Amino acid sequence: MNLPPSNPIRVMIVDDHMMVRRGLATFLKVFDDLELSGEAENGEVAIQLCARVQPDVILMDMVMPIMDGAAATRAIRQQFPQVQVIALTSFKEGELIKNALEAGAIGYLLKDVTADDLVRAIRAAQRGRVTLSPEAAQILVETANLPPVPGGDLTEREREVLVLMIEGLNNTQIAGRLTVSPSTVKSHVSNILSKLGVASRTEAVTLALRNKIV
Repeated sequence: MNLPPSNPIRVMIVDDHMMVRRGLATFLKVFDDLELSGEAENGEVAIQLCARVQPDVILMDMVMPIMDGAAATRAIRQQFPQVQVIALTSFKEGELIKNALEAGAIGYLLKDVTADDLVRAIRAAQRGRVTLSPEAAQILVETANLPPVPGGDLTEREREVLVLMIEGLNNTQIAGRLTVSPSTVKSHVSNILSKLGVASRTEAVTLALRNKIV
């Protein structure tokens, strides 16, 4: 049998919806080892409040006015590295999940999480353990397996050449525009075709326009 710790886990709630904060505050009262340390309606207030109340764990909404959850998480983790942050949000877009984890969040849960799973995540966070909702974990796996974006490895000069190729300029005209030799442009064009995995200028231009590479 796991006994609750002698000192309750101090939890701060950050959400711009008052009803969500009220619901979470009520939820915390059910568990002897959890204690509400404060509430904030946006990231900016959260940083100020964190400095005063020094919680153990923060339940952080991601989409809020004034300062969003990722920015607040990053600032809090830099100033108070002992404070753990769990992203608790309605959104499961890959970019949001990535931003939250890169900012230093130790967990990412959706607001439809069960009470049991949420309390487990809070306890895990206090011990430094990561918790991801199944949806967030799946999205991270899918994102990791995505093929690289075409043109991501083009140099700045190659991008300039590609823009002029899209304008319809030939190598000599591009050389004149960039004040370089035609042989240099030819080399750039060859690199562009290779990096884009295409065989012709026309294919390169089509791919660039379709994927908004430049």
